[in-house]
Formats: sequence, structure tokens, C-alpha cells
Amino acid sequence: MPRRRHLLQAATGLVAVSAWPLAQASPESLRAAVVALTGGAPVQTGRVQIDIASLVDNGNTVPVQVDVSSPMTAADHVRRIALFSEANPQPEVAVFELGPHNGLARVATRLRLATSQRVLALAQMNDGSWWQAQADVIVTLAACIEG
Repeated sequence: MPRRRHLLQAATGLVAVSAWPLAQASPESLRAAVVALTGGAPVQTGRVQIDIASLVDNGNTVPVQVDVSSPMTAADHVRRIALFSEANPQPEVAVFELGPHNGLARVATRLRLATSQRVLALAQMNDGSWWQAQADVIVTLAACIEG
């Protein structure tokens, strides 16, 4: 009997997990994630450059590089660079912490993109200002789709 009881408990847990709502990607979830990071501070366009292909064959591994115009001195440097994706289940992809010791305000990584979408890069300067750049990426083979 204990084996049957365990099997029933496991089946009940599986049904409960499959009924759990999946993360939904949307422009609203992207805006909410940006507001959560910036604390609602205004975000200006400029100073940030995002280098990502506009057309990719496979969304599983998409190279991206973000450069921020900054002398990276104690008086003027980048504190943080963040990457967001508009259509992924989790909009905040990565946050990089920097300081004047970095010497260069540049980060590079690879993203998984669920589908064609906008990728947003934000940079916070040491004076608290936020700057952004965005790029539209067309993905022909999707990645990281839940469900």
C-alpha cells in the first residue's frame, strides 16, 4: 500500500505543477522589469551602443556586446549595465556591475532569444542617470520557449 500512496501523491504533484501559470512575455513585463531596476528614474537615449545581429538563424546563442561612452574615472564611470529581452519569459537577462577600475565600459555575452524581439541595454552612471539603446532582432529558429 505505501507504494500506491506514493504514486498517487506524485501524480497529484505533477498535476499541480502542470497547472501552474507559465511566465508570459510582453512589452508590459519588459517595462515593469525596467522600472524595477531603475526605480522609476527617467531613462535617456544615448551613450549606450548595443552590437547584436539583426537577423539570427538560431535563438539558442546570440552574441551581444554593449559599450557605454564613459571615461571610467572615479568622477565619471558606469555602475551597472543591464540587458533585457522583450519576448523572453524572463525579461531581465543579465546585470553587470562595473566601476572605475574596469577601465572600459564594455560587456559581452550570449543571449537565448525565444523569438524575434527587441533587446534593450541600460547603463547606470555613477551620478545615478540611466541611458539606453535598443535593437530589433529577427530570430528564425526560436529558443527558451516554456510550455
